[in-house]
Amino acid sequence: MGQALPGVDSLGDLDGRRVLVRSDLNVPLDSGTITDDGRIRASVPQIEALLDAGARVVVCAHLGRPKGSPDPRYSLEPVAQRLGELLGRDALFVPDPEGGDRSFWQQTDFAVLENVRFHPGETSKDDVERGAYADRLAACADCYVDDAFGAVHRKHASVFDVALRLPHAAGDLVRREVDVLNRLTRDPQRPYVVVLGGSKVSDKLAVIESLLPKVDTLLVGGGMCFTFLKAQGHEVGDSLLEADQVEAAGRFLETGKVVLPVDVVVATEVSADADTKVVPADGIPAGSKGLDIGPRSVEEFSAALDGARTVFWNGPMGVFELAPFAAGTRGVAAAIAALGDDTLTVVGGGDSAAAVRALGIDSLLFSHISTGGGASLEFLEGKELPGLTVLEG
Repeated sequence: MGQALPGVDSLGDLDGRRVLVRSDLNVPLDSGTITDDGRIRASVPQIEALLDAGARVVVCAHLGRPKGSPDPRYSLEPVAQRLGELLGRDALFVPDPEGGDRSFWQQTDFAVLENVRFHPGETSKDDVERGAYADRLAACADCYVDDAFGAVHRKHASVFDVALRLPHAAGDLVRREVDVLNRLTRDPQRPYVVVLGGSKVSDKLAVIESLLPKVDTLLVGGGMCFTFLKAQGHEVGDSLLEADQVEAAGRFLETGKVVLPVDVVVATEVSADADTKVVPADGIPAGSKGLDIGPRSVEEFSAALDGARTVFWNGPMGVFELAPFAAGTRGVAAAIAALGDDTLTVVGGGDSAAAVRALGIDSLLFSHISTGGGASLEFLEGKELPGLTVLEG
C-alpha cells in the first residue's frame, strides 16, 4: 500500500446524502439458510455509523459465483433480512442488482440491492461493459464507501469502477484490515511465526515465497503438508499430493524455517464416522489419507508458537468440518489464542476464520480476524489490489 486510504470523514457531512456501500456479505447458505453470519456481523458497524450520521444507505454485495444472471440459490434476500435484524431496522430488499428503479428511495433510507454478480457487467473483463454497469450503480448514490475487504483484489464494477465515478472512501473495516496487514509486512515484531494450512501448496506458493524471508518460523499443516513430506522423501499414501509442487516445497525446506507435522490422523475415507488412526508423518500406510495433524504435532506447533510476538495463521490443519479431523485445527487455534495481548495474532480469513467460529473459539482472543482470505494473501504477496489502489486516488 502507498498513501493512506481516505476514511469516511473525508466525505464531509453525510446527513441526507445517499451513500452506496460495498459490503462483503458472501456467506455460506444451506437451502437459503445462513450457516455462518460472521461477514454480515463484520459489515454492521460501518453501515450503522453511516445511518447514525443521517446518511441514506444502499448496500451492494455479491454472494457465490452465479454466471452473470439471476440464480435463486445465490439471492441476497435472506442476507438482507439478517442484516436488518442485526441493525434492528428493516432493510428494503431491491430485487434489481443495478437499482435501476430509483423509487426505492421514496420508501426507505436503508436498502440492499440484489447480488451484483447477477449482472454480467459486474465481473466483465471488458472495461466498457463493466463501466456501463458501474454507471447504473453510481446513479443510485451521491458517494461511495468500500467496506468489503474480501473483494478488494477483484477488478469488478462494484469494487473498482464505481469509485472512479463517485466521491469515495474506505470503510473502517477496510482501513483496519490494511493497517493490520501492513504491520505483518513492514516491521513485524519478532519472533514472527506463520501458520499455513489448507489444501494446496499451489494456492499458497506466492505467499510462501513472499513471507519466508521475513518470518522466523513457518508451520505447515493441512493437505499441503503432504507435498512437503513427499519432498523429504516420505511416502504419503493416498493423501493429497501436488506432484508438480514437490520441487518448490523442497526449496522452501532448504531455508531451515519450515516445520512439518511429526504425526498425522489417517483414515481410508473422509467421513464423520471414519475409523481413524494416528501414525508417524513418515509412515503413512498405503491406502490411507492424512486428514489432520496429530497430537504430537499440535504439541510441537504450540511449542514453536510459544513466545512469538507476531503470528499470522491462514488455513486449517485438517478437515475441521468433521469431528474426527478437527482436533489439529482446534489445538493450533487454541495455542495462538493463548498468546495474549502482547502478541499480534492475525487470522487470515477464509476457512481459518470459519474454523474459529465453527469450533467455538472466542474470536476476541485474537488481535484480528480478517474477513478476506484471498485478499489478505494477495496483500501479503505484495500484489496490487485494484479495490485499494482506486481508493487512494
